[in-house]
Amino acid sequence: MLVTPLELEQYLHRHIPLSQAMQVSVLEVQPQHVILSAPLEPNINHRDTVFGGSATAVAILAAWSLVHIRLVDAGLPSRLVIQRNTMSFSQPITGAFTAQSSLADEARWKTFEQTLARRTRARISVACDLCCAGKQAGRFEGDFVALNG
Repeated sequence: MLVTPLELEQYLHRHIPLSQAMQVSVLEVQPQHVILSAPLEPNINHRDTVFGGSATAVAILAAWSLVHIRLVDAGLPSRLVIQRNTMSFSQPITGAFTAQSSLADEARWKTFEQTLARRTRARISVACDLCCAGKQAGRFEGDFVALNG
């Protein structure tokens, strides 16, 4: 059973304090995606837009959260770390924004679970789209490694 948006938000604020300082909120938790949002004010830069590091952090949080909740739901709680990522921006983020994560390839999830159970370590790729005012503003792609045991 997946966690609720409130449960995930409380977990993030408790275990990843930066998420609370950035005022990250969880809008939606589904097996296919997690959607987080953050306001401009605590994430603003000198140009009155969202600081790129803040936008990247919210994207990483959304991607990490998706893998985390799916692992917990599968009964495979693990230490989950980011291995690598790329971030591209298509326009400045001028206000509140969202980050919607999804697996880069849904078909790889079963292999990921099996590898983790068999080898105690597995890697999966996650993508995340950043949107502001209904327009895509950036794209995150990253690999996460789950460590079991």
